[in-house]
Amino acid sequence: MAQKKAEKVKEVLTRGVQDIIVKRSLTDKLASGKRLRVKLGIDPTAPKLHIGHTVVLRKLRQFQELGHQIIFLVGDFTARIGDPTDKLAARKPLEEADIKKNMKSYVTLASRVLDIDKTEVRYNSEWHGHMDFAELFQLTSYFTVNQMLERDMFQKRMREQKPLWVHELMYPILQGYDSVALRADVELGGTDQTFNVLAAREIQPHYHQEPQDIMTVPLLEGTDGKEKMSKSVGNTIDIDDLPADMYGKVMSIPDNLIMKYFTLVTDVSLDEITLFEREMKAGSNPRDFKARLARELVTMYHSATAATKAEKEFAKVFKDKAAPSDMPTFVLPKSGSFSIVDIMTETKLAPSKSEARRLVTQGAVTFDGMKIGDWQTKVQVAPGMVLQVGKRKFVKFIEK
Repeated sequence: MAQKKAEKVKEVLTRGVQDIIVKRSLTDKLASGKRLRVKLGIDPTAPKLHIGHTVVLRKLRQFQELGHQIIFLVGDFTARIGDPTDKLAARKPLEEADIKKNMKSYVTLASRVLDIDKTEVRYNSEWHGHMDFAELFQLTSYFTVNQMLERDMFQKRMREQKPLWVHELMYPILQGYDSVALRADVELGGTDQTFNVLAAREIQPHYHQEPQDIMTVPLLEGTDGKEKMSKSVGNTIDIDDLPADMYGKVMSIPDNLIMKYFTLVTDVSLDEITLFEREMKAGSNPRDFKARLARELVTMYHSATAATKAEKEFAKVFKDKAAPSDMPTFVLPKSGSFSIVDIMTETKLAPSKSEARRLVTQGAVTFDGMKIGDWQTKVQVAPGMVLQVGKRKFVKFIEK
């Protein structure tokens, strides 16, 4: 039992970990047997959680499995300010109604990774919503403007003569106070959060608390293979994606990200991942490992049965070039001749007419088995016909 726990602690401290501040302190705490309070904060800036979020959620779960008290903090107050991390322009402040709408699914989606019944779920409006000016002024007195301006993206904005707003300087201070309110021993975050999570270590001693230790995890690139997985970029694999969509998105990631995805978002052993890596370098087809990764993720968030079905459907659509068995349907008011651009926007397969024209010009549109190359094309639409945009978007027309 002791050996098994030691291996688990080693995994917590090493697998998918970028940095630990202070490693000796955290190692000693984990060895002491003390039940730690381990915090993760996420602002509800979008209505979905994606597998990029699960990198740090899974690390939080590992602490939970070791018996520590984990805290899932929903930043409903700090979302009003907007985290300036990696932003060359201020985030647009969210309205309270949007925050509430986004929050609805957060805890439910997080429960797909965490044992939510054993998780302390908190909202930082509990304390920030009642903080008076005297408390706020006291809090800001623990930092200098010089410290805040050391931040890379702030330096870049100033060099490029872009605005830097006072409220953005407040964000890390408020995030730091979250750790005081929660009496956090450890805080987790992505590598882009290092500046923010360090703020708590400055504040906690003023409230007679030991500075929290910090663990950062790597950022996960999205399906484009370039930028961090993000709703605003449109490169996400969402936790609640339908099995076929999740499978297809995983199959679209660049080959060089396969092992990183295995390491950060699955439970496949590191020994097995090392073997995969050797086999791929020896000439094995990356597609086979990508398919294994897709099966793992669909099984985790849906079921083994759903993964098998999604794999068969993927083979049918992409290998056999057949339309999927199950696809969205659309009722046209009547049969007849329609502009291909109008149909694409009407069915929501393109967000705008300009995007529809671009997709047609790029050769990404097929109507009833015929490739459409001219965006001015008009097509005769009748029940049973299928419109396809790209590799994964389909809609079948049905009678009213």
